[in-house]
Amino acid sequence: MKDMRSFVSDRIFTTIAAVCNEMGTDAYVIGGFVRDILLDRPSKDIDIVVVGSGIEVAAAVAKKLGKGTEMKFYGQFGTAMIRYRDYEIEFVGARKESYKLFSRKPEVESGTLKDDQNRRDFTINALAISLNKDKFGSLIDPFDGVKDLERKILKTPLDPDITYSDDPLRMMRAIRFATQLGFQIESSSFAAINRNRNRLRIVSAERISDELNKIIMSKKPSVGFKLLFDSGLLEVFFPHFVSLQGVETINGKSHKDNFYHTLEVLDNLAKTSNNLWLRWAAILHDIAKPATKKFEPQVGWTFHGHEFRGAKMVPGIFKMLKLPMSDPMKFVQKMVLLHLRPIVLAQEIVTDSAIRRLLFDAGDDIDSLMQLCEADITSKNEYKVKKYRDNFELVRQKLTEIDAKDSIRNWQPPVSGEVIMQAFGLRPGKEVGIIKTAIREAILDGVIGNNFEEAYALMKTAGEKIGLKIVAKPEPIEVKTNGPVPSQL
Repeated sequence: MKDMRSFVSDRIFTTIAAVCNEMGTDAYVIGGFVRDILLDRPSKDIDIVVVGSGIEVAAAVAKKLGKGTEMKFYGQFGTAMIRYRDYEIEFVGARKESYKLFSRKPEVESGTLKDDQNRRDFTINALAISLNKDKFGSLIDPFDGVKDLERKILKTPLDPDITYSDDPLRMMRAIRFATQLGFQIESSSFAAINRNRNRLRIVSAERISDELNKIIMSKKPSVGFKLLFDSGLLEVFFPHFVSLQGVETINGKSHKDNFYHTLEVLDNLAKTSNNLWLRWAAILHDIAKPATKKFEPQVGWTFHGHEFRGAKMVPGIFKMLKLPMSDPMKFVQKMVLLHLRPIVLAQEIVTDSAIRRLLFDAGDDIDSLMQLCEADITSKNEYKVKKYRDNFELVRQKLTEIDAKDSIRNWQPPVSGEVIMQAFGLRPGKEVGIIKTAIREAILDGVIGNNFEEAYALMKTAGEKIGLKIVAKPEPIEVKTNGPVPSQL
């Protein structure tokens, strides 16, 4: 067995070893920590399996480590967690598991190290390092996990059909590890994922989305999505995305495959942004194309209004996948709604008015929107790509100029509703809204400047047009910025 003592020389490991020796208990470092040090990816998350009570060992270790050590225990799961320096160490008793057909929650009983390794998802996660006095630092590898690491292969320790059927989330984990590590899923194991794909329906949407988000945040997320598609898992939990796949041809005219286009956009964005929700915007930016697809003989394939339809679909998809329905969802919805706007500007003469309106609608998210739009350039025509990039640079320059001059980003009206009501002696009602809209449109069109004096003068004119007269002249009111003005869907 390979000597791993150099990897378990830190005080945390020697303390665990000393405690277990005193208690007459065996303990092992197991799973991801061992895998990652062999892959030269040092980790601070450590799993310790104890042949006995993990909670009792954890309590004794925490006491011995002393000041600055935090401990939590979870009696219902028989586990405990210690925070020590920058380490997180989880202790659990060695166990064996059995599963019922319609639940991924196992029936657990105490077991041996071998039982615990048998229940692991993949051979590379069944590796263990002994912390016992007589074999301290020795590597225990019953399933040739080291060879699988070297070959970059993912396979299950036992029959893959049983492994995946028992806990279907392991199928998502297989694809996540393959994506993150650049590994291949062994052919028989991948075939088992396809056979057991419908078992994923017993897994909560939250757990599925947690794994999906890790795939999305990988260096090249398209790898994971292609595996999800080819295995049939994607159809089980995210059919909207599968609907993008395919090409239709009429009269010799075809549209692009929007599934693979979307994956290109996602990969492009992954090179420039670590924002999970901006990556989700890439995933959903064309999600309504199947619903808006139409063939027009003189034009070819069109997807008119897919940005509006897509924005309306976002809340339902987030709800289905149990993603947060708060600010992240609203951000993605805004990106989907606006994703064509900079592209249109890049194709036409860029007017100040159009730039103001884009700044008004995008607010502080304008830079994210531009990143998404630049990632959306997937043409294989180098001339077109250069033209788009040059035009986008022009749009960026105009955005900076107009924002500096007119302060439209996170715009708040220089004349508030309170000022309008005081000036005309009004109560809240539609007249106030009409005047506020007139002022906003005049500023965005460049008819007046974004200041109190010009806005107040226009307020008077707009009020007179609907039969109102000034009854009091208010003092200018300081307007505080409270965040971006939401787009109207």
